[in-house]
Amino acid sequence: MPDLPKIVYFGSDAICLPGLQYLHEQACDLCTLAAVVSQPDRRQGRGKKLQQNSVAEFASSKGIPLLQPEKPNAALADWLGAQKVALAFVMAYGHFLPKAVREAPKHGMLNFHASILPAYRGASPVEAAIALGESETGVSLMQVVKEMDAGAVADCERVFIENVDTSPTVRIKVGRAVITLLERNLKASLLGALTLLPQNASLANQCRKIRKEDGALDFAQPAASIDARLRAFTPWPGGYFDHGETRIKVGKCSLAEPIISAQPGSVIVAGEILDVATGMGLLRIHELQRPGGRMLPASDFLRGYSIEVGEVLQSVPSHSLLV
Repeated sequence: MPDLPKIVYFGSDAICLPGLQYLHEQACDLCTLAAVVSQPDRRQGRGKKLQQNSVAEFASSKGIPLLQPEKPNAALADWLGAQKVALAFVMAYGHFLPKAVREAPKHGMLNFHASILPAYRGASPVEAAIALGESETGVSLMQVVKEMDAGAVADCERVFIENVDTSPTVRIKVGRAVITLLERNLKASLLGALTLLPQNASLANQCRKIRKEDGALDFAQPAASIDARLRAFTPWPGGYFDHGETRIKVGKCSLAEPIISAQPGSVIVAGEILDVATGMGLLRIHELQRPGGRMLPASDFLRGYSIEVGEVLQSVPSHSLLV
């Protein structure tokens, strides 16, 4: 019986795990997972202890050979060539892949990008889709080329974005959608026989990295847009507004009725709930947190911290996630 083709998986984020687990446990009659390539261990948490990311942790726990170069370089390309790797899959790896690495596997590298390309190329496709009010997103199986997320696309799998979804819940859906793409495309991928269609570059947009300051609330925006951004920025950077010298973090929100006309940022109700006027509609804030405290229901928070009806909360103009 001939040897099975070798594959390598590049990834550094939990969104990779469903597809990686599928390749390790359910595709073993089609290919051999020769290695996982992931980011080096980093110091994390309050104690700044050296920790593996979730992909590296999975590989270690399953006995899969794990490579963690500081950057993918000529040595890695040489290793891929020496191992006669047939194909590499990539998802949320976190490094630019140079030509020597891209071309080392026999059939090149295929990326799972968390959007329906050419929409939302770039660093924050899940967050951008939620923040901009999309009703669906998905994952695209695409060829890795020099220009970020510009390669030809073989297949896409769509997922719905519900109006209560946050980044973590959508990322779970996207991660699971990778399995469906693998079920449809793995055999052809291993043979180098995928049909790849160029993207329509005129329809492409690019999303940037999320910044800490993106969490500032802009009450001049419609309530629905503020709520979408808050869900997109869960758990990081979250949402906040400054009340005097105090920065108040905002947790779960929803849209409130009735729709009234008032200066954006005006506190309409402050008691069991906190309703704030926006550029269109009322934003109902269900949870708030003081510095050094914990996230509390609005009713508990407002019993210990005074925000009065009629106050106008500070607003910070928001910046587009598209570049």
